[in-house]
Amino acid sequence: MDTPQNTALTRALTELPGPLPDRGVIHIAIRHTDRFTVVGNDLAQHPGLSTTAVGFAVRIQSLPQGTEVGIKALAARFPEGEKLIAAALRELEAHGYLQRARTRLPNGRIVTRTVFCNQPAALLRPRAAATPPQLPPAAWPITTLAQASEPTVKPEASPEPEPEPEPEPTPDPVATPDPPAPLAAPPQAAAPPFVRLVPPPTAPKPPRPPLPRPRELTPELERISTALLSDLRHHAPQFTLSEEHVRELVPGVAAWLERDTHPDTIRHTLTTNAPEPVNYPYQFVKHRLTVLLPPPLPGAHDLTPPPARRNPVTPFQTCDGCERAFRAPTPGHCRDCRAEDEQRATAA
Repeated sequence: MDTPQNTALTRALTELPGPLPDRGVIHIAIRHTDRFTVVGNDLAQHPGLSTTAVGFAVRIQSLPQGTEVGIKALAARFPEGEKLIAAALRELEAHGYLQRARTRLPNGRIVTRTVFCNQPAALLRPRAAATPPQLPPAAWPITTLAQASEPTVKPEASPEPEPEPEPEPTPDPVATPDPPAPLAAPPQAAAPPFVRLVPPPTAPKPPRPPLPRPRELTPELERISTALLSDLRHHAPQFTLSEEHVRELVPGVAAWLERDTHPDTIRHTLTTNAPEPVNYPYQFVKHRLTVLLPPPLPGAHDLTPPPARRNPVTPFQTCDGCERAFRAPTPGHCRDCRAEDEQRATAA
C-alpha cells in the first residue's frame, strides 16, 4: 500500500499567493472562528523562557477562569512530571507572567491564588491620565444641554417638513469651539500614581558566608579532618566526596576541631536529617560546616562568677581622750575631743 498523502495541505500550498520561500517554514494561516486563544509574540518568542515554560504559559492562558493551575493539578492534566512543571512555573514567575500569593478567605481558609498576565511588560508602563468624572445632570455644561435640546425643539417649531438642505448641515453652531470654556470649570482629575502590579525581578541574593578556617591549620588537625570527611561515606553512602572536595572542606572541619568539638559530634551534625537524596553532598556539607559552627568554649575565667561587691564598713575606734567609741578608719580622738583641742589651741 502506498503512504497516504495530505492532498488538502498540498492543494493549500498551491493556492498561496506569491512565490514560496526556498527554505524555512511556510505558514498556512486559516482564520479561527471558535475555540482559539490569542498568544503574543512577546511570549511565543521570549528569549529568556524555555520551550516548556512557553508551552505551559499557552496552556494556562487557554484554560477557563477559575481552573486549578497548581503543580499537582497540571501534573494530573498533562504528561509532564511535577519537577518539570515546577521549573516552568518558576520561570514564568521570575519573568512576571505568573504570580502566586496566599490569601485568606472570609471563612478563614488559606488558599493559593494564581494570577496570569499575558503581557507583563504592559503593566510596567505608566498609566494614562484618568478621564474626568462625569458630572450630575444638574451640573452639565450649557453645550451639552444645547446639543440635547436642539433635535427635540426643531420638530416642534416646524411641524411641516422643510425641504431646504440648510438645517441639515447646521451642527456647526453646536460644535463651535466657544463652549469649551464651561468644560474647564470642573477640575481635571490628576493622573493616579503608578502602581507596580508585577513583582520586581528577583533581587540578587547576598553572598554566602565563607567556609570557617582555624587560627592555625596544624598537620594533626589536617589529618583528623581529612580522615573524618573521607569516612563519611561509610556512615551515609550519599555523602561520598571527591578528593578535591575533601581538600577544600578540611579547613572547615579543622575550625570545628579547634573549638573542642568531638569528631562524632561533627559526623552526626553533617549527616543527620539530610534530605533524600542529597544531590550535591559537597555544597550540603559546606553549608552545614558554615552555618552550624559552634562558638568557642569559654575559659575557666569566663565561668567564674564576679566577686560580690560589698559596701565598706567603717570600724569602731576608742577615743584616746575620753575612752568613747566612735567610727573612724584609724585610731585617734573623737569629734568632741577634737573640737575641745581646737578651742584650747585658739584660746592659747
